[in-house]
Amino acid sequence: MKKSKFIGDKQFYKMVLAVAIPIMLQNGITNFVGLLDNIMIGRIGTEQMSGAAIVNQLIFVYNLCIFGGVSGAGIFTAQYYGQKDTEGIRNTFRFKLWLSLIITIATIILFILSGSSLIRMYLEGDPQSTQAVTTLMYGRQYMLIMLTGLPAFMLAQAYSSTLRECGETVLPMKAGIISVLVNLLFNYLLIYGKFGFPVLGVRGAAIATAISRYVEVLIIVIWAHHHKEQNPFVDKLYSTLKIPMYLTKKIVIKGTPLLINETLWASGMAMLSQCYSVRGLNVVAGLNISNTINNLFSISFVSLGSSVAIIVGQLLGAGKMEEAKDTANKLIAFSVALCSGLAVIMLLLSPLFPLLYNTNEEARQFAKYFIIITAIFMPQNAFLNAAYFTLRSGGKTVITFLFDSVFIWCVNVTIAFTLSRFTTLPVIVIYTMVQFGDMIKCIIGFVLVKKGVWIQNIVS
Repeated sequence: MKKSKFIGDKQFYKMVLAVAIPIMLQNGITNFVGLLDNIMIGRIGTEQMSGAAIVNQLIFVYNLCIFGGVSGAGIFTAQYYGQKDTEGIRNTFRFKLWLSLIITIATIILFILSGSSLIRMYLEGDPQSTQAVTTLMYGRQYMLIMLTGLPAFMLAQAYSSTLRECGETVLPMKAGIISVLVNLLFNYLLIYGKFGFPVLGVRGAAIATAISRYVEVLIIVIWAHHHKEQNPFVDKLYSTLKIPMYLTKKIVIKGTPLLINETLWASGMAMLSQCYSVRGLNVVAGLNISNTINNLFSISFVSLGSSVAIIVGQLLGAGKMEEAKDTANKLIAFSVALCSGLAVIMLLLSPLFPLLYNTNEEARQFAKYFIIITAIFMPQNAFLNAAYFTLRSGGKTVITFLFDSVFIWCVNVTIAFTLSRFTTLPVIVIYTMVQFGDMIKCIIGFVLVKKGVWIQNIVS
């Protein structure tokens, strides 16, 4: 293997970091404040923390539905931008708007009608205990308030994704930073009742999140429409909401597998958590603590994955096929190397981080071991994420559907469900076996990326 195949020059990394760092900063600050938010709730008690964690796991499915919906159209946005086709960008935005609206309305109806039943799925380990009843109560309170922030989240994602695909990554980052700081401020005021505000606990955390969503979307929308020379697609954006039928068909054909993929992947992750939860509520608490720090450390490969989609997508749209392939190889190698270093830091923090929570010793021990296992497999996850976005950048959404969501249900969920229901294995062993299952996906991803099956221009 040639060194130059996987390692770029100084200019290459400058270009990559120019795209990736704003996304990393936004995701990093968002996840850091999410971590503080989680700790604030965790300081109240285990039931409050678990209730909010369960609801956030369910809302995560909605978030990924929106992400999948805008990303399907985003493949076309990035390539239209590469061709300097402003009307094409406008139409992809309108598609994002309609799809996101439908998903949001459906989610709100589902959660209002069946929210309690969804939360109870995670309480099967101790269904009749006082702890489970209290957790359900707090979860329901948190969920109903969180629903009010979904419309703002939907609109922010439609605008932010389009701006990023058109090369504007700084503004969404700034809006995200302001949003999370607002969230942090109101968390402090409303969870604990500081400076004359009422003590609202988990309800306060949900209100703070909803407020921050609206602050974020206002900043993004106002900026975009006041800078038409930088964002020409916003000019006459709402003069019509009609989308040409030929483009709708193309986006639906390419984007539907992506939407279904994100939805099934997120629901698969939710199902994995449910499988682990049958071992008791302390497992739910431990997983929540582990996932919080994991989200913070995962921003590196998640942001680099988004960069792969943007950079490689633009190169494909411009017809630079060999450059796209070379760039993808270097980005994947960079992501794995960076995450290998971060994994070491995560391992060192594993016994210390759970001590920040006001929970019992068993939950803390679960959290420590979940963090250790996650850190060990972080380089593997970095490779998988970069490979996924590489395949997606060329519009190979059916392959990514099989690679991602079909795999999680057929392999990961099957392992977790079988071992949690039909064996007495400790939950830590089950969690490790699920991570090992992803080794199969690594081999498949390596072969697909190397063969270059994803190299195509889909908008010419």
